[in-house]
Amino acid sequence: MMTKPPQSRGGGGGGGGALGRRGFAALLAAAVIALALLCLFYGAAFAPTLRSRRLPLQRRFEAVPADLALSSLPVCDARYSELIPCLDRGLHNQLRLRLNLSLMEHYERHCPPAHRRLNCLIPPPAGYRVPIRWPRSRDEVWKANIPHTHLASEKSDQRWMVVNGDKINFPGGGTHFHTGADKYIVHLAQMLNFPNGKLNNGGNIRNVLDVGCGVASFGAYLLPLDIIAMSLAPNDVHENQIQFALERGIPSTLGVLGTRRLPYPSHSFELAHCSRCRIDWLQRDGILLLEVDRVLRPGGYFVYSSPEAYAMDPINRNIWRKMSDLARRMCWQIASKEDQTVIWIKPLTNECYMKREPGTLPNMCDRDDDPDAAWNVPMKACVTPYSERVHKVKGSNLLPWPQRLTAPPPRLEELGISSNNFSDDNEIWHFRVIQYWKLMKSEIQKDSFRNVMDMNANLGGFAASLRKKDVWVMNVVPSTESGKLKIIYDRGLLGTIHNWCESFSTYPRTYDLVHAWLLFSEIEKQGCSVEDLLIEMDRIMRPQGYAIIRDKVAVINHIKKLLPAVRWDDWSSDVKPKKDALWSGDERVLIVRKKLWNQTL
Repeated sequence: MMTKPPQSRGGGGGGGGALGRRGFAALLAAAVIALALLCLFYGAAFAPTLRSRRLPLQRRFEAVPADLALSSLPVCDARYSELIPCLDRGLHNQLRLRLNLSLMEHYERHCPPAHRRLNCLIPPPAGYRVPIRWPRSRDEVWKANIPHTHLASEKSDQRWMVVNGDKINFPGGGTHFHTGADKYIVHLAQMLNFPNGKLNNGGNIRNVLDVGCGVASFGAYLLPLDIIAMSLAPNDVHENQIQFALERGIPSTLGVLGTRRLPYPSHSFELAHCSRCRIDWLQRDGILLLEVDRVLRPGGYFVYSSPEAYAMDPINRNIWRKMSDLARRMCWQIASKEDQTVIWIKPLTNECYMKREPGTLPNMCDRDDDPDAAWNVPMKACVTPYSERVHKVKGSNLLPWPQRLTAPPPRLEELGISSNNFSDDNEIWHFRVIQYWKLMKSEIQKDSFRNVMDMNANLGGFAASLRKKDVWVMNVVPSTESGKLKIIYDRGLLGTIHNWCESFSTYPRTYDLVHAWLLFSEIEKQGCSVEDLLIEMDRIMRPQGYAIIRDKVAVINHIKKLLPAVRWDDWSSDVKPKKDALWSGDERVLIVRKKLWNQTL
């Protein structure tokens, strides 16, 4: 049975129907507008630009049509000038990731899914200038390049940094060493009774890990001693500290002691340093201190300068007792304790571990655990025992620096690489580097390069060949060959593990020179995008920086078509290199320079 529709109160029988239709239309229009605004907001948030200019990839770079060259790529919005795609906390919220903040998971890597990756060029900030060259850059940088001054005011009493007109100066202070890192370093050497008050201990201290490094002044003042530090900090409330460190030309990287192992192999550092690094070393059964133990060499030192080591209030005394007990159970001994600093030393052999009472915590790691596995591997609350070789020789058996740079390291045998092959690799890269510099000779100055990255470092031969140049090299070993990184550290060099199908953990505009040897061929085999890798390389390269790309001829031809799009056509050289033992059978060397541009160009 049908019922009549209700009559309008205002008059004629048809007025209510017309009003209903108009109301429905208005609601529908409002809904459409709201949906459009929602799409616009989230579209802009997830992707700085549309991927409308995506270049169709050529599988294995065969038969690339001449008309595929791009004249330009879109430029990202200025708000993305400091974007680090895999450390973008805005993305965490958009993807609704459930991260444990107490475990620092929000400072660990979380990369955007493929359909939300960046497809535009990162612009420099307004007023950007070519960075001040090393060694002046240790003490001053252009304020326009990193327009953040909050640390200068927040840490003014600690002499981290000072704003001085159009520059930012770095007096060399720190949270614990207000009077200067240089004096603090001398004090540490005196605590350990090292010869001549030098922390390098005759070349036996070379690789250092500085956790919670601030603007890396500790690492900066280690360099004159031929000590090279991996200065490590997250992009936390002091979010630009590593950006300042890299702008200064000091070896440093973004990272955190959270839930995953640091991307370094076991036994990489002679010394680890924490100066008021604000890390809770007792959490989760000491798992963070055990991670430091994993990367320390036999007989390595842990320098701890923090109130827990000296303050007499009940809270700090309780923390100190618990931390001392944890260190004792890890078989660490106090090498020196003076004023506000304590220095522990790690054992040289397994002897102490074997004498521990049954059931002592932390447990020893399982024998089948690979202590060198460090790419996206969860930390473990266990003590890493030494191999039989290390136990027998009572230490790493490494030569002092600089002899260790070219001497075959003992761990070569773990990779099945002979000493002769290692020496041959050194000679090949020495010759290659000479040829590269000849090709760039007319374009570069002595101080053109400071921050250098080798994107596919193999055994570190490229970096070793740069020893006489005033540069430092971030040696990147692909995650598929992570075992090679321990050889790089045993040579007294620095590096990290990475998968180049993802974005690297660094700020934009941080490297003067990047070197890619057969990298594009490798990532193509993994089904990853050449275009994405070029855009990522552009992100990390400084304006007027250089890229040396050595790869197969078809790869080079393909990349050359993209040079105008990424604005790397300021200068270039394309040559056929001489054959050597590492020759892949079909190679060319392409060297390019990135333009200095702004958003109006």
